[in-house]
Amino acid sequence: MKERIGFVGLGNMGHGMAKNIVEKGWPLTVLAHRRRDAAEDLKRRGAGEAASPRALAEASDIVVLCVTGSPQVEALIHGAEGLAAAGKPLLIVDCSTSDPASTTRLATELAARKIALVDAPLSRTPTDAWAGALDVMVGGDPAAVARARPVLEAFAGRIVETGPVGTGHTMKLLNNFVSLGYAALYSEALTIGAKAGLSAAVFDAVIRDGRMDCAFYRTFFKYVLERDREAHRFTLANALKDVTYLASFAQALGVANPVGASVRNSFAQAVASGGGEDFVPMLSDYVARWNAPPVAGA
Repeated sequence: MKERIGFVGLGNMGHGMAKNIVEKGWPLTVLAHRRRDAAEDLKRRGAGEAASPRALAEASDIVVLCVTGSPQVEALIHGAEGLAAAGKPLLIVDCSTSDPASTTRLATELAARKIALVDAPLSRTPTDAWAGALDVMVGGDPAAVARARPVLEAFAGRIVETGPVGTGHTMKLLNNFVSLGYAALYSEALTIGAKAGLSAAVFDAVIRDGRMDCAFYRTFFKYVLERDREAHRFTLANALKDVTYLASFAQALGVANPVGASVRNSFAQAVASGGGEDFVPMLSDYVARWNAPPVAGA
């Protein structure tokens, strides 16, 4: 008999993940916040709904979290109505992009209450989440990871075990550092090219199918060339959060991270310009604007 699954975080990624869990035969209960449309869709597919994190834990054996980051994860776990307040053994699978320091601290605290925590952050897109084809990086005690794996397989095309608890979130930060670093590079390169008279189409003709091509490049340029806002639905605010986590983590390790600081500044400036809810490929528009010629008389 399959274990009962609770799910929190029905956003761009979470809706598709939860859809795959319930459609592949797992008993599912969800906790909705803002996405009533997603909750209602999942209920039509057979899911139940809980009114609080505590009630969700009471109805579940394994709880999957797919929220913004560590503050949201900690708020869901702690407090009189938190997951831990149910006072029962539980496996929590954190698919959020969280701070590794918070993750390891939480795992130690929860172990004393017979609650296991594994970190299982994600890569790829909401489209892949809907198709059940996400990449998952998972860290934790081997027994807990083995227990979580069948649930992860409901929405993952590839699962990479990274080591002890916290290493999944560490790898996710590194993965996002690389991808968001590329986003910053693409944006500046496009603006330099435009200033020199080279169009985005010419830039793409050189990079596409060459050694610097990759799946991230293609989703980024689907927006640049086709203005498809749905190409990469990951906000600039979330990108800034992730590179800020990386900066903090690098500092705690005593690692000089000068490129990370530059990448973070690009996203920080875009968010400060009012672009927090715009998506990552739109960074190219902000960099272009910052370098536009001044308007006469402005």
